[in-house]
Amino acid sequence: MFEASSFEKPAHAEHVWGVGPLMRAIADALSARFNPVKVEGEISGFSRAASGHCYFSLKDDSGQIRCAMFRRSADQLTFVPKDGQRVQASGKLDVYGPRGDLQLIVERLDVAGQGTWYERFLRLKAQLEAEGLFDAARKRPLPAHPLRVGVVTSLGAAALRDVCTALQRRVPHVSVVIYPASVQGVQAPTELCAALQTAYARHHSHGECDVLLLVRGGGSLEDLWAFNDEAVVRTVVQAPMPLICGVGHETDFSLCDFAADLRAPTPTAAAELCAAPRSQRLSELAYLHERLTASVHEGLDLRAQRLDRLTQHLGRPSGRVQASHQRLVSLGHQLQRSVASKTQTQGHRLGVLEQALPRVLRRSLHIQQERWQRSQAALNLLDPSLVLERGYAWLTDADGRALTSAADFQAYQAVTATLADGSVGLRVQNPPSA
Repeated sequence: MFEASSFEKPAHAEHVWGVGPLMRAIADALSARFNPVKVEGEISGFSRAASGHCYFSLKDDSGQIRCAMFRRSADQLTFVPKDGQRVQASGKLDVYGPRGDLQLIVERLDVAGQGTWYERFLRLKAQLEAEGLFDAARKRPLPAHPLRVGVVTSLGAAALRDVCTALQRRVPHVSVVIYPASVQGVQAPTELCAALQTAYARHHSHGECDVLLLVRGGGSLEDLWAFNDEAVVRTVVQAPMPLICGVGHETDFSLCDFAADLRAPTPTAAAELCAAPRSQRLSELAYLHERLTASVHEGLDLRAQRLDRLTQHLGRPSGRVQASHQRLVSLGHQLQRSVASKTQTQGHRLGVLEQALPRVLRRSLHIQQERWQRSQAALNLLDPSLVLERGYAWLTDADGRALTSAADFQAYQAVTATLADGSVGLRVQNPPSA
């Protein structure tokens, strides 16, 4: 059995560490105990520096660890890491001396599956997209010259300062209306919905804002989750005025980005998108003024040239009168020649007709005589007297009506018989028999 005093170090044996040596000793101990190490977790706060190095944290429900992936290893990535993605990181534990932070130097990064937050994000995105909340057809253009810009964000957010600074620099004449709301935490979705509804109500009542900005600075997926809340997204869709969403950094996406009329990569960019700088507008006006002036001068020059041509064409009035008189004389001569030529032609034609007229008349008379003779012969063939000469008689009653049928006769009826050389009175002796 050992006594407790046997474990105590003599006072003169205590070692005083320098901070740097202590950090290195801890790093060596971690390296000897754990390295190499493989860690599975969810990416949070991923960023890639201009140097090519990547920095992020790996987290799960019980904790998180800072990670650094240097360019040499980052260049070997086969996918683009995103916040919320579940990965397996292989590397070495180390202690970053200047801050005394424990970090994992990642040498290899592989996808292990989507993280819980990201899975929720994708599920809700698919649902709202199927409902048509993200359709491009419902996106509205921004007003060209807004006079009032509304901003929904936290009063203490750096995003608010960035937006106001950008607007003051670019369009100092534009009014800014702030609708405060929390942008992170459990209460954030409720406050964001309330702020948006306030902006909508004031727009309907007196058109308080021409365009609305919904902004927040960067953060991890869970930090920005209020902008993935279903109620907030549906409220964004109800905006009566064009709405720009500028949440997070350029690589951050939220569901409000898809529901808004326009997505800005940063809050500052949101302010720049909704209001062109005053200098640009002045430049546009100057350019339009130059074009208008040039157009007016060009039009005046063209009309002056046309006036010169008309003046040259018109000449002096006396010259115009003389030219008209000469033309009138020429037309008179042409008329005389035309009348004389016409008279001569008609006289020659009249002579020809005079010579041809007797011949035509004789021929026409001969033709008419032949027609008369043929008609007379045909008429003679129809003469009833010729028929009577062959022994026939024409019988008529006392009224002179022709009797052509036996039924026309009555007993003792007086009948006149017309013969070739005269008429004879007759009387019917016997009644007609059937």
